[in-house]
Amino acid sequence: MKYNFDEVINRHNTNSLKYDFALQRKRPQDAIPLWVADMDFKTLDEVQNALVNKSKHGIFGYSEPTKEYFDALNTWFKKHHNWDIDTSKVVLACGVVFAIAATIRALTKENDAVLICQPVYYPFEETIKVNNRKLIVSELVNINGRYEVDYEDFEAKIVNNDVKLFVLCNPHNPVGRVWTKDELEKIGDICLKHNVFVISDEIHSDFTYEGNNHTVFCTIKKEFEDNCIVCTAPTKTFNLAGLHISNIYIPNDSVRRKYKLEMDRIGYSQSNIIGIVACQAAYENGDLWLNELKQYLKGNLEFVRNYINTNLPKLKLIEPEGTYLLWIDCKGLELCDYELKELINYKAKVWVDDGYVFGKGGSGYIRINIACPRSILKQALDRIKGVL
Repeated sequence: MKYNFDEVINRHNTNSLKYDFALQRKRPQDAIPLWVADMDFKTLDEVQNALVNKSKHGIFGYSEPTKEYFDALNTWFKKHHNWDIDTSKVVLACGVVFAIAATIRALTKENDAVLICQPVYYPFEETIKVNNRKLIVSELVNINGRYEVDYEDFEAKIVNNDVKLFVLCNPHNPVGRVWTKDELEKIGDICLKHNVFVISDEIHSDFTYEGNNHTVFCTIKKEFEDNCIVCTAPTKTFNLAGLHISNIYIPNDSVRRKYKLEMDRIGYSQSNIIGIVACQAAYENGDLWLNELKQYLKGNLEFVRNYINTNLPKLKLIEPEGTYLLWIDCKGLELCDYELKELINYKAKVWVDDGYVFGKGGSGYIRINIACPRSILKQALDRIKGVL
């Protein structure tokens, strides 16, 4: 491969949340960090070069994306997701969670009910609660190691709580599901039936494993397009999270006006120029880098699967259909969440995301990030094996 994903890059003393803030987050200083969803790989050369060239220009004034930026966006989504995105309906934001929070404020009132399916990315719950909305949860059901939506419960929760908005995660973090078109259609039809608006977080859409295809929610039906926003970003795909750039597709004109009004209330206008430059360079030049990365991640997944089966028989990997985040069932250890956290984070000194933070259904699980050199993965798993 052109890119060497086995290279171990020292990220200490680089203001890295993942590496430099263990003590502040109450973890051992020498813990191996497999928690937060950023990668330990350098982004592609073309992005680095574009940022260097912009830096050399030396002026970083207020900036807006050009036609070439939106052309790159359109080309990427057409090629990778068969989506002809109308870029005139795209609004830039500094992040997907930011956009979710802004949409919640724009389309609902305090004490309105907002629905999520847990276990799910924990900022969803935090964002709902901090904005004084009523959190409603429909638990995903684990059927023989594969999570599914309980549609009967999903609809009942909507009806019984007068839900106004649903936050969808696809591909799903942390359980790794890539929802099928039929599953998404069922969800969308229920939401349409009860006038529930959908926020579709598709930030992990570029990471699917063989046999699983990502479906952009708004492309399923014209009615869905009018009843949703789709949150996209290059940040997970190309390891650009610190540049705070995302592209939010809001096809409904009325909703887009309300969203922009919320931006005005917040005082947010132009995106940062570095994020704009990086996003365009990544979408214009990122195919080879991403293809090689996905092959490497597939190898990491196979390595973890084989390691667990051979050395950690009381743990169970939930087979992912997408993302580079693995959901691991640790209930075979017969430990409470506190004991599991102590064992993995403090005795083994492997910094993971504890499953319970993703909701009640996450109790007894851990989430690990496999977007790192395989040697680091081996060290971490060896530490877990050692304490077990």
